[in-house]
Amino acid sequence: MKKTIIVLSSFTIFLSANAFKPLVNPELEIGKPIPGASLKMMDISGKEVSLADVKGENGLLVIFSCNTCPYVKLSEARIKESATLARKNKIGVIAVNSNEAQRNDDDSFEAMKKYASSQVYDFNYVVDKNSKLANAFGASRTPQCFLFDKKGLVYRGAIDDNVKDASEAKEHYLNDAISAVGIGNTVKTSSSKSIGCSIKRMED
Repeated sequence: MKKTIIVLSSFTIFLSANAFKPLVNPELEIGKPIPGASLKMMDISGKEVSLADVKGENGLLVIFSCNTCPYVKLSEARIKESATLARKNKIGVIAVNSNEAQRNDDDSFEAMKKYASSQVYDFNYVVDKNSKLANAFGASRTPQCFLFDKKGLVYRGAIDDNVKDASEAKEHYLNDAISAVGIGNTVKTSSSKSIGCSIKRMED
């Protein structure tokens, strides 16, 4: 009887602890429209922007990123390369920092501005307050990419197949997808596995 009470108590504590966690959607399905498109987020420029504001004539590239993840740092040159390619193909670009649990530390707004300046970002980098956008996308990693054409999501996942060494990458998923969207072709590989750091939500 005593053992049963302990088990039930533990189960009750588990349910209570998880009852207040935000609902994070499964990873956005291919073909779906941009979620949270009208959500205004603070950009490092000091202006509030939404995904709808940033979207280009041919689509939108959303990259969940941050200032601190080693995998982001390994990917910085590739992120900027993909951003340049996207703009050439009339695709808007936005990087999203959803690390709400580190907002008073290394992923603060001021730290984001300094990091973007050090990396010479020439695209939007925004604060995802309370990880709302990450939750809507079902995003879990940094870096994690979502590419939309005029109709909906056409690619999600990694930049390429070797996050540790760009020179060893054999499949360039994101850039291939961007090039396909730019000329109106079907994206060959629509999904891949993102490898990186977990997004630091407040409840984590």
